[in-house]
Amino acid sequence: MQALWKFLALGILIIFTKTMAQSQVNYDESKVPALHLPSLFISEKGEVIDSREKWEAIRKPEIFRLFQTEVYGQIPKDFDEISFEVTKRSNHQFDLIANLEEVDIKIRRGEKTHVMRLNVFLPKEMEEPAPIILLINHRQKAEDGSLAEEGYWPVAELIQKGFATASFHAETVAPDDIQRFSGGILTNLYPEQLDKKDGLKALGAWGWGAMRAMDYFEQHEAINAKKSVLVGHSRSGKSALWTSANDPRWAITYANESGCGGAALSKRKFGETVEIINNAFPHWFAENFKKYNGAEESLPLDQHMLPALIAPRAVYFASSKDDQWADPKGEYLSLQIGSQVFSRIYDQESPFKLSFEELKGPVHSKTLGYHIREGEHGLTWGDWSIFLEFVEQVW
Repeated sequence: MQALWKFLALGILIIFTKTMAQSQVNYDESKVPALHLPSLFISEKGEVIDSREKWEAIRKPEIFRLFQTEVYGQIPKDFDEISFEVTKRSNHQFDLIANLEEVDIKIRRGEKTHVMRLNVFLPKEMEEPAPIILLINHRQKAEDGSLAEEGYWPVAELIQKGFATASFHAETVAPDDIQRFSGGILTNLYPEQLDKKDGLKALGAWGWGAMRAMDYFEQHEAINAKKSVLVGHSRSGKSALWTSANDPRWAITYANESGCGGAALSKRKFGETVEIINNAFPHWFAENFKKYNGAEESLPLDQHMLPALIAPRAVYFASSKDDQWADPKGEYLSLQIGSQVFSRIYDQESPFKLSFEELKGPVHSKTLGYHIREGEHGLTWGDWSIFLEFVEQVW
């Protein structure tokens, strides 16, 4: 009973903290501080980065280390064994057009093991291995046992367009809960991470899960893992970006309305801030990130450097106009500025010629894309349909 009251009290405190923060948050562009962003092209030792060789040997590792140490924490790569137990299920909601594989991925590290569940839908009619779209799903499992939510994960539409598609719930690797987040792979496989200031937390753990899903895709004869898409919305969009920075196997990365700690520039202090997000969700980021609560100006990096880490692979951001909490302008600016690595280092076109205020519709090139739609925070079929137009350009 005491534990229950403690849990309830903590939940009330989080709700109160977030409510107070929202009442004091800045939504006024005139109050955004002047942006002084760390350069993508000057190394920590002051060297000018003007070639692909210097970028990949010097600046890219520096930026990755900063994100790992100061923001997201480590994603451990080591384990001793991985195996896949596949159950092929019929009589599911997409049975007419897709085969469903329920995959238990078992990972052993030393004497400890962990099992995560991956759900994979494969087109029943395909002449060659299908490209794969993976959604990191942070939402709770449906009470009726259904696997896909209308709009959010549009399985039928993706299958009809020739994609295989898969998803796993955050719960299967690290619960999205302040008290229970360490009950997944952190306790089972990587307990040493819990005591580190740059140790693994929930967002990184979900990225670890996406990597294990990719391990399964790579050995699947019906999946073309070279044509892979990693998708995350909101908090899982933050995870998707950090995952792709860690794992070059993803061809396209799509972060939908990922906001603070994802696509949006932290130093703008618009909408959700570093302090607000760390207070409300202390289990998401590395402990070191809390040093910048209310002190974004002291951050040695910002989110424009995250898509730069993923270059030259394709990156896509999306926003919604009513979701000012996620700072749509900050999301666009982040990709616009980060695209300089695509253009200056990899000789790829940047499509972001217009200011945020001048945008009239989606902006796409062969490797970079952005759209903002009417409406509130959410991943909708409208978002997916615009994004899939971008995917067609990439391939």
